[in-house]
Amino acid sequence: MGGLQLQQVSTPREINTASLDPTSDRAGPILTATFEELEASTIWASPVIKIVPDNVIDIQREICQWTDSEEFFNLILTTGGTGFAINDFTPEAVSPLLDRHASGLVHGMLAASLNVTPFAMMSRPVAGTRKKSVIATLPGSPKGAKENLEAIIKLLPHACIQAAGANSRSIHAGGVKKLEADAGVSPAHGSKTPKDDSQHHHHHHHAHAHVIPKPHTSPEERKSNDPKAGPTRRQRSSPYPMLSVDEALKVINERTPDPIAVGVPVTMAVVGSVVAEDVYAEEAVPAYRASIVDGYAVIAPESPSAATSLKGIFPVASVSHAQAFSMPPPLEHGTISRITTGAPLPPNANAVVMVEDTSLACSTPDGNEEATVEILTGDIRPGENIREPGSDVPLGSRILSTGDIISAVGGEIGLLASTGTKTVKIFEKPCVGVLSTGDELVEHDDPRTLIGGQIRDSNRPSLLSCLTSWGFPTVDLGIARDTPAGALEQALRGALRGVATRSVGVIITTGGVSMGELDLLKPTIERSLGGTIHFGRVSMKPGKPTTFATVPFKPAESSSNTSTQQERQDRLIFSLPGNPASALVTLHLFVLPALHKLMGLGYTSGEISPRHPPPSSGLPLVSAILTHGVPRDPKRTEYHRAIVTASRSNGQLYATSTGLGGPGVGAGQRSSRVGSLAKANALLVLPPGSEKRESGQLVEALMMGAVGASM
Repeated sequence: MGGLQLQQVSTPREINTASLDPTSDRAGPILTATFEELEASTIWASPVIKIVPDNVIDIQREICQWTDSEEFFNLILTTGGTGFAINDFTPEAVSPLLDRHASGLVHGMLAASLNVTPFAMMSRPVAGTRKKSVIATLPGSPKGAKENLEAIIKLLPHACIQAAGANSRSIHAGGVKKLEADAGVSPAHGSKTPKDDSQHHHHHHHAHAHVIPKPHTSPEERKSNDPKAGPTRRQRSSPYPMLSVDEALKVINERTPDPIAVGVPVTMAVVGSVVAEDVYAEEAVPAYRASIVDGYAVIAPESPSAATSLKGIFPVASVSHAQAFSMPPPLEHGTISRITTGAPLPPNANAVVMVEDTSLACSTPDGNEEATVEILTGDIRPGENIREPGSDVPLGSRILSTGDIISAVGGEIGLLASTGTKTVKIFEKPCVGVLSTGDELVEHDDPRTLIGGQIRDSNRPSLLSCLTSWGFPTVDLGIARDTPAGALEQALRGALRGVATRSVGVIITTGGVSMGELDLLKPTIERSLGGTIHFGRVSMKPGKPTTFATVPFKPAESSSNTSTQQERQDRLIFSLPGNPASALVTLHLFVLPALHKLMGLGYTSGEISPRHPPPSSGLPLVSAILTHGVPRDPKRTEYHRAIVTASRSNGQLYATSTGLGGPGVGAGQRSSRVGSLAKANALLVLPPGSEKRESGQLVEALMMGAVGASM
């Protein structure tokens, strides 16, 4: 094949090795420089070093990830671990992975090093191909690695192109001489001869490092389909790199703005919010000495004796009810005052005798009141059966801390109310708008019969219901049509500007994120709104085309927002798949953590912007026992809809799938099957693998709802 244009082929990417301490990585930078010296930078993407522990399993796991995925590496180079040292395992790790061995590459590397030192015989390199990738192992010493790479570097593009699936006949059509000329090598040797250096040392690093995938294009080049270009110009594969769920969550956390603190009156509207500033009691609880029983307020002696004992008959001088509007008159020695639970003690009284320790001596002449009461015990001490002022909540004490949730259970709102707290600072909850996209959608309550390819919009009611149950204010943004052009852009701009006087901080859309010619969401965000797509694909099942973007937004100058609110410029857009199950699963997995951060969940005093998602954000994670076997996807982590119940007999949690498919049913958990979520209260996290999870095994479950009970 004459005039190899390597830039137009699937651009090879190299992987270098380093030590556990990146600062001590000497081979990596030298290999990078070697590619640049030989003008290979026009062929190879820039290397990025990644560390891998020095054991067979970890090395094999990393290499398989790079060779067996859709976005495979063309070239994988390792350095270190090829000698006779006790921890030199690299050849043993790589060799079993190779589909075909390349003894010629091994011979070329050894021959180059033997020209420098006989110690090259102590190296045990292996090379070959796995799937569509070329793999070669280099020595750990920087100089040895450079010599071995120089021996083969000019031939590697040719090897990588063939391994990736190019037509071998057309490549060799010009003959070997043509190939040599194109590669820049002579028949005598396959590389420039390394300079003689008798001071060659083999230095083995106790770890392995490899380059992670690097995009081939700039963000401008990677923009999604141009809707004006027509179907013949649309992309045939996604321009977005595939992220893991953990990577996607990290991106979401980094791009989600910090919460905004606002002062609000203490009403039921604050329930479900997170406290943004420590709250201190403005009033003591109780504000006065109060009785904790029904009985009689008395003046108890400090040290009872027969002479001062309260045992005996006393006149009832007054009555103190809990509903009294004023304090009772002071109590005089030799008298008692009837008192109810919670009522204030009369001045001078210092204890309460419970009514069970008394008996009626005599009534008033009309028979309606107690005149005298007999106290049956002489053991009453000062302070008995009373609450001191501030004994429940001292004046000025901290009653709520930053990060506390004012829960719907009622304890926190009761505390605020009892202390007379008028206002409280909370983190403002984001308002969430939900938009459906697509010409095929019909309102769910449209009385007309469906025609053609129409479907009822179930996603919007489903998502709005879920968001409302989480306590977030929502706005129904309706359905945005694919046609006429610009309808989607107008719907998004309208949502950002504010709907029904409420500014929407988070927009959730469903549909329009796959690869169809009418999937306009990504190009509209990028080309029309000036937004940034932070990821467009996630390695998960269901939910692969989940998209997360931010759009810069500046509130209008005339807005009544505070200056603090003006600072929040980015608005979040989550574009979820159109399939009902996918939309609900990704809402729980990706949108909820962002909403939790926006509402301040997980924050504490002095930690307003943590680097990582707070542990309390997102869905709670539990472990449950499978009641049956569940197959796994070989490549993607699956979030399997299930019902988790707690056994009343042994206290264990058990997980049962809401559908595994079967004859006449199809794929029970396919993303379009909304029924699989109808009763589900959990998502089972099933990592990729070839073997199914068996009945009785423990699995991780993300709880979407309350745990049910079983026998």
